[in-house]
Amino acid sequence: MFPLRDDNPTTTFPVMTMLLIAATIGVWWWVQGSGLSHPALLESICRYGAIPMEVTGRAPDAMEGPCRPGGLAWEAVLTSIFLHAGWMHLIGNMWFLWIFGNNVEDAIGSVRMLAFYVLVGVLAGGAKILSDPRSPLPMVGASGAVSGVMGAYLVLHPRARVDTLFFFFIFVRVVPLPAWVMLAYWMLIQIVASTITPEGGGGVAYMAHIGGFAAGLVLLPVFRGRGGPRGKAPPGHRRSVGRARS
Repeated sequence: MFPLRDDNPTTTFPVMTMLLIAATIGVWWWVQGSGLSHPALLESICRYGAIPMEVTGRAPDAMEGPCRPGGLAWEAVLTSIFLHAGWMHLIGNMWFLWIFGNNVEDAIGSVRMLAFYVLVGVLAGGAKILSDPRSPLPMVGASGAVSGVMGAYLVLHPRARVDTLFFFFIFVRVVPLPAWVMLAYWMLIQIVASTITPEGGGGVAYMAHIGGFAAGLVLLPVFRGRGGPRGKAPPGHRRSVGRARS
């Protein structure tokens, strides 16, 4: 399943969400060379990606894996959030951030959105590193931070309708689903995949996804606060939840 859009209007313009997307695309373009040069792409990932073995101080002088010792250590947990390994990796993360991030920003405000995004991204990276502290493979991508945004969205708008592209072999259809169904399914996939795939073995940091999502669930009430926006759906919105469209 892949989310296409949500039926959940905002009351404010998502300035920070757009700035985060622009900054990530800018890093992909100027720092990573848009992925057009493999050596440049690998150098950016090795230099600014988070390598668990280096972050935990367990990297030997001759480190196995695609990267040599000498990149950033703990700082890379932050910089890795804005790096990606390919076009599809970038587009997928930014698409999810746009769909779910604008409503989260609408609920907590632009400045808090920046702090929230960075914090859940760092915590997601920490979850991945703790799960595999001796890994020599660099971790890059905004998916941990975006997972935190998705966790926050679940707290704010569990019944909002998300038009989801559902495909099973030749069967393809757009199905409107409550957000809690779509997000719970997504999280179930991450949990199952993390148990049957060696961490890093499939090139996906599932524990970062799980850790980021959990961080978003826990931290959203803190960032929203008692006096902040409540993140409620507009009047009449809930009546449209679950209504099929042709």
